[in-house]
Amino acid sequence: MNKRILKLAIPNIISNITIPLLGMVDTALMGHLDSLIYVGAIALGSMVFNFIYWGMGFLRMGTVGFTGQAFGKKDNKEIFLVLARALSISIFATAIILAMHYYIIDWSLLLTDSSFAIESEARIYFNTRIWALPATLIILTFSGWFIGMQNTVYPMIISIFSNIINISLSFFFVYYLDMKTQGVALGTVIAQYMALVLVIIIFLKKYRHYIIPISYASIINAKLKQFMNVNKDIFIRTLGIIFVMSFFTIQSAKISDTTLAVNTILLQFFIFFSYILDGFANATEALSAEAIGLRKIKLLKRVIKNNMIFGLIFSILFTVFYAIAGDFILLLLTNNKQIIEAATPQLYWIIAIPLISFTAFIMDGVYIGATASKAMRNTLMLSSLLVFLPIALWGFGDMNIRLWTAFLAFLLSRGILLLLTLNKAIYSKI
Repeated sequence: MNKRILKLAIPNIISNITIPLLGMVDTALMGHLDSLIYVGAIALGSMVFNFIYWGMGFLRMGTVGFTGQAFGKKDNKEIFLVLARALSISIFATAIILAMHYYIIDWSLLLTDSSFAIESEARIYFNTRIWALPATLIILTFSGWFIGMQNTVYPMIISIFSNIINISLSFFFVYYLDMKTQGVALGTVIAQYMALVLVIIIFLKKYRHYIIPISYASIINAKLKQFMNVNKDIFIRTLGIIFVMSFFTIQSAKISDTTLAVNTILLQFFIFFSYILDGFANATEALSAEAIGLRKIKLLKRVIKNNMIFGLIFSILFTVFYAIAGDFILLLLTNNKQIIEAATPQLYWIIAIPLISFTAFIMDGVYIGATASKAMRNTLMLSSLLVFLPIALWGFGDMNIRLWTAFLAFLLSRGILLLLTLNKAIYSKI
């Protein structure tokens, strides 16, 4: 079992590393310019894209679960139909979002009290990067399908390819063409379309034999309704996460531009850890889905146990790493003395995050693989509305202390609630 987990997890970890590295590079590129305005602009612009892409995250998560269960049953027709349904939804969602994108950025910036200069740069960033949306959602769908097929090598190749190009182009546009926030966004757009071409090539190379003639009726049927119901729950669950992250960013902006810049950089530590641990969460998704497709509860329990052990080990390693190297990583992200002086005393928040949050990540993988979407939705909403929000609004200390305390409590409560509902939501239904 451990060999199977590592075979799936290691490529995921490698590919996932490139995603937060991209965010850290974008932040570092802006953090080394002559004003903290650009860091704040990237934070606000990224907040909006987090809303969009996390909101569309069901295209990957729902696809993993249904594909993995069909893979476990060896139902080749259903394997391809899952992909066809997911791609149809991604194209439909793209059309709606692009039609509304001018309104989306206007509404989003109305929620913040940041300076006019930051909002202007955030608008430039958003209106450029939004045109990567069609490619990004299709890639997201294929990545979920590949993972459900227990192929984590292809998502790794795609992610590395995309992010190397993205980082290279962003660096060129910012430092050689002086394009600042627009340069970072344009690098993303070009990289995503180049990655989409690669996705199509590698899909046809290995999975061409899964392509079958399909009718409109074979997509629009009862299974599409089931797919949509699961994805609806995942979407609502994701809105809860978006609410937490957006509330955190908006309140940071209301405190001061400096606090916004500091919290944006500190969150890069959390994002980096989360993408590493997502490698094991993705392995858990694929193996859980297969075990449920085979209806083997002992196998499922073994998958959960072994992945939890890996999660604990990596969490301990990251806690030690952040405690030792936190100051050095901070210097890599920015040379702005004002940000460094404000951020250094707050590094203890980052040191605490790995051990507090790893359970939530691994358990998310179990629930995604099981397509147990209602339990995911309900536990997330409880954690965000009954744990995070009250602490952020009425907890002890100043606003920034309340924000970080609430965020850590949110991560901890998610893992606990998912563990408590495991028997009722998953085991009892196998």
